[in-house]
Amino acid sequence: MAKIDGGEMLVRSLRHVGVDTVFALSGGHLDPIFLAAADHGIRLIDTRHEAAATHAADGYARATGRMGVAVATAGPGVTNALTGVANAWMDAVPTLLIGGRSPLRDEDRLPLQSMDQIGILKPITKFARTILHPDRIPEYVAAAYRHAVSGRPGPVFLDIPMDILFTPVEEREIPIFERFAPEGRPAPSLASIEAALDALESAERPAIFAGGGVLFSGAQERLREFAELAGIPVFANSKARGAVSERTELGFGSFALATSRPARDLGGGPDVILMLGARCGMFTGSSGGTRSLIPEDCFLIQVDVEAEEIGRNRDVQLGLVGDVNEALGLLVERGRKRRFRDHKRWIDALVAGRDSLRAMHESVMFRPEPPIHQARLAREIAEWADDDCILAVDGGETADWIAEQAVVESAGSYLSHGYLGCLGIGLPFGMAAQAAHPDKRVITILGDGSAGLNFAEFDTLVRHQLPLVVVVNNDQGWGMIRHWQRKTYDRVVGAELGPTRYDLAAQGFGAHAELVTRAEEIRPALERALASGKPACVNVMTDPDQPHRPPRKAKPAASEPAGESKDGQVELPYYGKRELGEKSPSESEAGPEKSGDGSVELPYYGKRKLGSDD
Repeated sequence: MAKIDGGEMLVRSLRHVGVDTVFALSGGHLDPIFLAAADHGIRLIDTRHEAAATHAADGYARATGRMGVAVATAGPGVTNALTGVANAWMDAVPTLLIGGRSPLRDEDRLPLQSMDQIGILKPITKFARTILHPDRIPEYVAAAYRHAVSGRPGPVFLDIPMDILFTPVEEREIPIFERFAPEGRPAPSLASIEAALDALESAERPAIFAGGGVLFSGAQERLREFAELAGIPVFANSKARGAVSERTELGFGSFALATSRPARDLGGGPDVILMLGARCGMFTGSSGGTRSLIPEDCFLIQVDVEAEEIGRNRDVQLGLVGDVNEALGLLVERGRKRRFRDHKRWIDALVAGRDSLRAMHESVMFRPEPPIHQARLAREIAEWADDDCILAVDGGETADWIAEQAVVESAGSYLSHGYLGCLGIGLPFGMAAQAAHPDKRVITILGDGSAGLNFAEFDTLVRHQLPLVVVVNNDQGWGMIRHWQRKTYDRVVGAELGPTRYDLAAQGFGAHAELVTRAEEIRPALERALASGKPACVNVMTDPDQPHRPPRKAKPAASEPAGESKDGQVELPYYGKRELGEKSPSESEAGPEKSGDGSVELPYYGKRKLGSDD
């Protein structure tokens, strides 16, 4: 038999685990991979920055439910890729980064682009390894895939030295891994399923909070079946939006809609929540400062594939360990024997809250004169998008404007921010979604701040003939920061941008270009962009002075720090009011008693003076 090199082995192994698309940026270390990918029909989309490649791998996984793959050259290629890996890590998205590396035989000789790549990637991956022998490449690809998609999904990293990739090996000596992943998935116990059904059956205002576990376990159909069976409304984070169609009375967007004013007026929000494959974090746990979206007196049922995730940040009344799809299968099977309450009043209140949110700016958004109101732009996009459309949303307030107007039909059709709060995802996410679904309309919506990150990917879109429609919400600044500074400090520092012609910049790469300055021009510009059959940039000039929420009157200048209230709390961006700094002795929690000279008696060590002297 013939000899094959490491690149050939790697590509064959990727094909074996179902990979058909790879995002990469060229480098001499990677030649064997690129050549083998071309020979085996793997689509290689070469980006203009490695961060775009890893973000695209992340977006591909979100849009398909399958592992996304990126390849980066050694040294700066890998370090450039870090942000995309970190984003996937924070949101538990299955991705594989393959990094080139200097030759093994030159270790510790200061070779070109040499660094401890494993040490850098290990904290933000589930699995990070250097492949030391060419014939072990198939083994490590199988292991990386297993780690990426099993349990809680997440990113993995393979570090492949240059000499390993280029070394020829006898084909007959290479092991082939046919069965390397477990059969079946873990399911919760029947006793815990029955306990969950008991709580849901007696609930007056039940809700389902769906997270990434719904998408990556393939649970969309079972979730829809159970929601209809029990008559329970479904709320979702960005990874699961659309798992239940938002054109129905059971499908909602953000978790926040479960505690809208009409919902609270009916009884204070949900009394039982079934949380599926989602974590208790900044908005659903007890981060402090902001009110949790899960009411304190709510009975919380949390389903997660990892036991250690249950109970993070708050008490959980019932924790079920298992795969979300398996749990829903049992809930459907056992739920058919139950008699759930009629939740019409509760659902009507939730629908009223959803409609109120979408209509919040209608009194001003239809004004005829420029500049264009951001809610009008979001509404036009939402109404123009067809039922099968995929939205990739990137920006601070831009994401908020779109989130409240979007109507999402299926999981994987709304790609946006997560726990990293990472800007620059929009173009790579949209690019990946268009590559994965060439028959679908894909729209990326960017804030103009986000547009400055990865804008060169218009070149990638043009070269690879990906007809992504990109809309820039051009309010000439970092809107979320600008409006916060103006409200809090009555001035703006470092948050202003110019009236940049992003349409002309995209045109320079070969894209279709549109500039929109009046609201009535938005829909025709979108139609022309789509009809062009090319990547397109629709640059929409919106109101620089319009925050996502009406601005509050700026506080007068005072000697105390900006934002500090009379009770000593300080309002932080994103986190709300918090008590910062040291407490006075009267406010401090009980601790070791201090003597008159300020010393503290420690066990075993006696009296000691701790802290700094005045």
